[in-house]
Amino acid sequence: MALGAMSGRSRPIASAGAGAYAPDMEKLEEQLAHLLRTVDDLSDIVTHQQDEIDRLNRRVEMLMRREGERDAAGGGGVIVGDERPPHY
Repeated sequence: MALGAMSGRSRPIASAGAGAYAPDMEKLEEQLAHLLRTVDDLSDIVTHQQDEIDRLNRRVEMLMRREGERDAAGGGGVIVGDERPPHY
């Protein structure tokens, strides 16, 4: 099938002439350039998000370790029904 038929045009390539599809090609190249820039921008965003996820994971791990150490030290005592809290 001729390119003209695939793109919805009714005229065959042979009758179109040499430069008939040049504007279409320029449009495609422009769209391709735009898409490539979009892919690069999205790649940068994904990289930034992964860095942020890694940083947050390290922070959660540190907080979990700290809480585990606090529990192991026994500093998180439970107040029994009639016992006054330490600030009284």
